[in-house]
Amino acid sequence: MAYDEGLAERIREVLDAERDVVEKKMFGGLAFMVAGKMTVGIVGDDLMVRVGPEQNDFALAQPHARPMDFIHRPMKGFVFVSPEGFDSDERVAWWVGQGLAFNRAASAEPTKRPTTRAPAPKMKSRKPRG
Repeated sequence: MAYDEGLAERIREVLDAERDVVEKKMFGGLAFMVAGKMTVGIVGDDLMVRVGPEQNDFALAQPHARPMDFIHRPMKGFVFVSPEGFDSDERVAWWVGQGLAFNRAASAEPTKRPTTRAPAPKMKSRKPRG
């Protein structure tokens, strides 16, 4: 799937001042990773923004935003914005700012480490009665 290269350039301009930005082909489009975390992207003509679960409802209340349903199931914390929702450079910057805000908040949280479980106690085998 092709993506809107003009939108990609507009996003690059907004992210120009950020450090550690990497572009990756993802979801059939282009994703912008900041500090190793997906922040915004482009799928076809749509802008994809990772807003996080806490801002999900706020983001969906914005004009022309809808749940990201790339796998035919809504992904909470991610939204698609149709082109009418970012028809100006200010709106692109605003949406990218929403993605950066979540990225910074997520980066500030301590890394969750998997909990280790104690091994189950060994059961003694019993001889069958008989």
